[in-house]
Amino acid sequence: MDGAGLPTPNSRGRIGALLDRLYVLSAAIAALCLVAICAVVSLQVAANAADVVGQWLVGRPLGFIVPSYAEFAGFLLAAASFLALPYSLRCGAHIRVTSLFDRFGERGRTAAEIWCSAAGAGLSGYFTWYSVLLVAESRRYGDLSPGMIPLPLWIPQASIAVGLAILTIAFVDRLISLLTGVWPGDRMDDDDDPGGAPADR
Repeated sequence: MDGAGLPTPNSRGRIGALLDRLYVLSAAIAALCLVAICAVVSLQVAANAADVVGQWLVGRPLGFIVPSYAEFAGFLLAAASFLALPYSLRCGAHIRVTSLFDRFGERGRTAAEIWCSAAGAGLSGYFTWYSVLLVAESRRYGDLSPGMIPLPLWIPQASIAVGLAILTIAFVDRLISLLTGVWPGDRMDDDDDPGGAPADR
């Protein structure tokens, strides 16, 4: 297991290692989006503070503002949320209810995991398809955001589509791992049983 919490390349094979790098890259971009949100909001807070100081010193606000900061923060939050999904799934960080799975035997639990992974892949693929259609439609009609800075809507929508597409890949990756007899995602936690069964949550 490497420092990012993912298996070493030897344990996953070349394709698995490439996919793990894709998940890490997606998570890294999500983290950068969160940093950007912090920066934008901090700038606007500083602008508001400058207005208060200006009102006190010269009797009027200085008029500093970060144009469309609320819209950009929202777009960045959406991008961070969806781009972080694949890495979270790969690391077994999504919220799961294991009380039912705990009642199954090993075969029953594996079957349930396979069913859940297949259902997740199907739903994620469905949402990916229609999010791509939404991006194409927004670009075709030239839809713009309503803020002070009119940003083409297909740009933030594309980040959602990319996040969903990578999530679909992660679900399929997880499904293949289960079908080949390997516990994916969950087995990468430090508390996992050495025998390969995922730890309870």
